[in-house]
Amino acid sequence: MATVRIPTPLRNFTRNQGEVRISGSTVGEVLHNLEKDFPGIGTRLLDDSGAVRRYVNIFHNDEDIRFLSELATPVSEKDRISIIPAIAGG
Repeated sequence: MATVRIPTPLRNFTRNQGEVRISGSTVGEVLHNLEKDFPGIGTRLLDDSGAVRRYVNIFHNDEDIRFLSELATPVSEKDRISIIPAIAGG
């Protein structure tokens, strides 16, 4: 199971856990299984077409999945998936 780091604004879905262990062989599977274990979080991460929402960044270990194989990026037991909401301001 991969470790998924949950940002503070989404921890109400994970019973205030900052990290959870979720199974899956790809980033996409991990995110879908995250929704199964913690209903409601998936709609905050993925849009209706199943793509990562525009203002959400997903990192596999320390690499943005946009520069890897996106949701098809392979995941192993010791990997870390980090969910980082985009920050805007001025």
